[in-house]
Parts: sequence; C-alpha cells; structure tokens
Amino acid sequence: MTPSPLRDADATPLARKLAARLAAGGPLSVHDYMEACLYDPEYGYYRTKAAIGQGGDFITAPEISQVFGELIGLWAGEVWRQMGEPAPVRLVELGPGRGTLMADALRALKVVPGFLAGATIHLVETSKALQEAQRAALGEAPVRMSWHDDLKDVPDGPAILIANEFFDCLPVEQFVFDAAASWRERMVELEGGAFRFAVGPVVKTPQGLDCAAANEIEDGAVFERRPAVGGIIDAFAARSPFAALIIDYGYFRPSFGDTVQAVRAHRFAGLFDAPGESDVTAHVNFLQLKQAAADAKLEAFGPMPLGEWLLRLGLEARVTQLSGRASQNEADEMRSRVARLVDPAQMGALFKVLVLTNGVSAPPPPF
Repeated sequence: MTPSPLRDADATPLARKLAARLAAGGPLSVHDYMEACLYDPEYGYYRTKAAIGQGGDFITAPEISQVFGELIGLWAGEVWRQMGEPAPVRLVELGPGRGTLMADALRALKVVPGFLAGATIHLVETSKALQEAQRAALGEAPVRMSWHDDLKDVPDGPAILIANEFFDCLPVEQFVFDAAASWRERMVELEGGAFRFAVGPVVKTPQGLDCAAANEIEDGAVFERRPAVGGIIDAFAARSPFAALIIDYGYFRPSFGDTVQAVRAHRFAGLFDAPGESDVTAHVNFLQLKQAAADAKLEAFGPMPLGEWLLRLGLEARVTQLSGRASQNEADEMRSRVARLVDPAQMGALFKVLVLTNGVSAPPPPF
C-alpha cells in the first residue's frame, strides 16, 4: 500500500486506506467516498459496527417504541389478505438493524390467521455484527428465517418487503452548479494532509434533475441522486404479487442542498473526521423513488408523513391498550416515546412512508 500522506497521526485505518487510494488514483466521487465509509470490506462502518441503540451512534423508530413494529406487522397481515393470502409468502426486511422491528412485527402477526404458517422470513444484511444481534433477537421466532447479502438472493415468489431507514444509507452522487451555468460532479480530494471537497470536470445535466426548476438554480447549488435506486426498484418489479413499505427521512419536492451527514455517539460529526467510525447517510429523494417506480410500472402510494400514517393505522388505540396493562410511570414513558414518532417537530413530518405494489388488487392501508 502507498504510504499515507495524511497529516493526522491518529487517523482511522480507513482514512489511511482512502489516503493511499487518493494518492494513487486521484480524487474520489462523493458516492465512492460514502460507499467506502459504509461498506469497505475491511473497515467500513456497516461491516464492523453494531451501532444502533443508546450505547451506539443512533436510534431508529423500532428502538423507540414496540408499537412501531407491531403496526407494521399488522399492516403486512392486511396486505397479505389483499394479495389473496398466498402461501408461501416471503416477508423480507432490508437493513433489519438489531432485529427489533421484525420481532415486534412477528408478535403482532400471531393474530393474523394463517400468515405465519405460510411465511418465511428473509433478512437482507451485510453486517456480521448486526446479523448476530438479529439472531439473538429472533432466536425463538415461530417461522423459518434466512439471511442474505443481497435482495436478489431472496427466493422468487409473493413477497412483502419492509425497508425502514434503508435508502438513506445508500451512497449518493453530488453535483454542484457553478457560475458558468454548468454542472460538475462533487469529489473528495486530499490536500495538505486533509480530506476536502473538490469539483470534477463539467458533466451533462444530471439524470433526475427536475427541469421545471432549472431557472431557479443558483450558483453553488448541490443536487443529489442515488444511482442504486433504479436497480432496487426493478428488483421489486420482478415480483408479483408484491408490496414494499418504505419508511425514511427525506423530501418529495424538487430540492437542492447537501444533505450528507455523519453521526457518531448520537451527535453530528464531520464527514471527514473519522472515516469508518461514523454512520454516513443522506436524505431520501422520494420523488426519485416514485419516478423509478413509475418507470418500472409499479403502483405507488404516498409519500405520507410518518405521524399521519401511524395514527391512521391505529396507533392511539394500541397505546391505550398497552397503557391499561402498565403502571402510571410506564404508561407516561410509553406515550412520551410514541410522541417522538408522531410529533411533526420530531420524526412525524421529516420521516415519510411510501408503499409500492405490483399485482395487489386494492390500495394498501391506510391509503
């Protein structure tokens, strides 16, 4: 390996590996830098960390309240009925975290006659550390379970797929608009022993850019897109009947801006501070998801704000039911946690729900 030209003697192993890569081959795209930070086979964040929960770097909705996963389970049961109750049916989760969501969903699915008898569970997970956490959480699940590195490895057949905070982890390309009215891909370079942003050669108008907003683009505007989206949506479209539940934070209107962020120990961190040691994500462009779904001839419902979706599915009734079995302190804590999910100032508005279907006769609940 080329000696690292990094200035920081305490740089992470991935930082040194990236520095050598830059020294040998020149600047990397933001996409390739983000991909290395998350998925490098030796030092990538998701290859080596199990960082969900209070003791980790971030908390997801299933870790906040069991009601979240339970409602998703009941949603899956109703969609299965709309499909005609096929057996077998694949219940698939992309990026299943510590297995908390699936454990809560399976508990709720026990009340759906026939579902578990005809279901197999498929967890698409590349992190060995998280796979171990999932096995521990789901060790007593009343259904056969399989783990896969890629969605394409899940057997064919009717499927219901859950993707909670999955798309935000897919690397984005970034393009910067300059005063010469041209787009250039944003890159990462090493200068003076430190990583920094740079710009590459002029490129054609980035695919997916909303042309109607072209006259409103200002100098320095940043446009983001996820190259992997099209292939994933096409994989969805290859199955019928099929339904995908996508929950993530992001936006639906055409938007410009740098949304790539690094999080470590529940706080924002610098993107270049500790490659491989921080979670790196970007807001999801739901407009791109819907356009890819339309191109693949899928039905799309939403996006709907997460808070509204949960309330319309019956969140309040479930919380009232659980509160009746709890102490006052436990009930207060439960309601506080649920409020975090539905409050527009917290997760209720920033997080959105999009459902894609293929070969399903009716709109999925609560659309």
